[in-house]
Amino acid sequence: MFEAIRKHSKVVMGILFLLIIPSFVLFGIDGNYFSENSVTVASVDGRAITQTEWDNAHRTESDRIRAQQPGIDGKLLDSPQARYATLEKLVRDRVLAAAARHMHLMVSDAQLARELQKIPAIAQLRKPDGSLDTQAYRALVAAQGLTPEGFEAQLRNELSVNQVLGGAVSTSFASPVESKLGLDALLQRREIQVARFDAKDYVSKVTVDDAQLQTFYAAHPELFRQTEEASVEYVVLDLDAIKNGLSVSEDDLRTYYKENQDRLAGKEERRASHILINAPKDEPAAEREKARQNAQELLAQVRKDPSSFAELAKKSSQDPGSAPQGGDLGFFARDAMVKPFADAVFAMKKGDISDVVETDFGYHIIKLTDIKAPKVPSFDEVRPKLEAELRQQQAQRKFAEVAETFSNLVYEQPDSLQPVADKLKLKIQTATGVMRKPQANAKGALANPRFLEALFAPESIQSKRNTEATEIGSNVLVAGRITAYQPAEALPFDKAKDRVRSAYVAQQSAELARTDGSAKLAQWQKSPASASGLAAAITVSRDQPQGQPPKLVSAVLSAPADQLPTWTGIDLGPQGYAIAKIERIVPRSDDDAQQRAMQQQYLQAWTQAEALAYYDALKQRYKAQIKVERPAAQTDDQE
Repeated sequence: MFEAIRKHSKVVMGILFLLIIPSFVLFGIDGNYFSENSVTVASVDGRAITQTEWDNAHRTESDRIRAQQPGIDGKLLDSPQARYATLEKLVRDRVLAAAARHMHLMVSDAQLARELQKIPAIAQLRKPDGSLDTQAYRALVAAQGLTPEGFEAQLRNELSVNQVLGGAVSTSFASPVESKLGLDALLQRREIQVARFDAKDYVSKVTVDDAQLQTFYAAHPELFRQTEEASVEYVVLDLDAIKNGLSVSEDDLRTYYKENQDRLAGKEERRASHILINAPKDEPAAEREKARQNAQELLAQVRKDPSSFAELAKKSSQDPGSAPQGGDLGFFARDAMVKPFADAVFAMKKGDISDVVETDFGYHIIKLTDIKAPKVPSFDEVRPKLEAELRQQQAQRKFAEVAETFSNLVYEQPDSLQPVADKLKLKIQTATGVMRKPQANAKGALANPRFLEALFAPESIQSKRNTEATEIGSNVLVAGRITAYQPAEALPFDKAKDRVRSAYVAQQSAELARTDGSAKLAQWQKSPASASGLAAAITVSRDQPQGQPPKLVSAVLSAPADQLPTWTGIDLGPQGYAIAKIERIVPRSDDDAQQRAMQQQYLQAWTQAEALAYYDALKQRYKAQIKVERPAAQTDDQE
């Protein structure tokens, strides 16, 4: 039946069109239709978070990070760990929003106005009379894709949500005694001697026969299973792949150069000197008026004798940074100064002296001393950069068209990826040992759960046909197919014998090391003088383990120290066993400044712990649940 549909796909599409479109005309399309039918990945307060919402949130978060860090490796943003972090953030936002809603936490108009004034970009939009430049404000928030009403609603929501954890954070405290106890537990240093009983030293003492291996094999079947895995091939369509097939004409490059000369030239810079009379905006009106009159008197003096500007600045300016230099501020761009000051400077001609200019700092008299016009680079200097930019823009415009071709080809030619690779000049990539869930060292498409889910779908495994085109990132599509499949199964003893032997010897050698070490510990505790094989004394702490295993350091620092010296034994698992002799506690020699800094760090850590505990309580109250398994942590050697 499915073959008939594939062969007559256009006829079937026509029939579906006739059946489906009238229903949309009559009943309309529910905006939540697609999201409601998406898989639920989490829930908060009885409200579902869908796969679609998660994908959209991760795409937004990735775009935000790329904008802040243009050089970041995109593969890091597409890793399972990064995607899961986005889901956790989405759940956290929903939990705090639910708490704010249930607690009826509101933000008044006065609070909102105060918070808006604290935003530097908005504070600079004030006119000389103190009113807000509404046109500039509207343009500022429009650059973020918002209206003023939408931006204020978003800020109001953030402020109400911040109140949820604000109470826990603002009331947190830790006394000096508590700080000392906590810091001692973390940073206490102990002098120890260690004797190691390494499992590898006992390997030669292990005897092995088939009967023992058979028994061990039967007792540990989980160790000798062949995991489900597949060999796959796949193709990725992204902007880089599209750019490789694009050619940019010389005429287009020169036109683009002419259109962007102002941007390429950079910012104009100006050099100015000023005389400042301090008058902070929160100063009483009478004091500000007095400062303004003082500035007017100085301006009158400068007008009479412009050559005296530098001397007057040295004598009368209240800007300690520039006054000794005659008020000289050096060269600066427009956005380096507050708006009223910058507006005045960039409206002047060289040699001009301004009227009194009011800013939040006080009153300024400004002299424009030089103008550094930006140099427009030649076409040849910026040609590589322009070509890269133009290719990027063309690729973005063309992506939707190529993506449709990509999706159609992998569907219409289901038994091979070669047609789509030939048509769009893509590279067919291969991989072996691919598993159903992303592995810790997986990268790119093979680190994406959605693509792996499509690869290991029952129909994909059985028919070994192409998957549908799967979106795994912003402007990134992938399709693949399984070329060989190995189901999960228990390995027979004959095939697993070498693995059984290695596992058995490792277990027995570790057990012999523990037995020997435990016996030595009992002997040395009774007769300390008989101890031998102890290494030279070292001083360890949690922040300076001196190369010792974490389990050993933890055991040493957790052991009672009422009577020293004392002994403790540490089971190191597969590594063997260790005995540590604790000689003494080594006092820390931090000075008062270090102690205060550490106490402050302790308070910060305690505050974070209280906030996290409160958040965990809120998660339980509002029944927050993540239904996606957390990916394995990625270690440095796996990146």
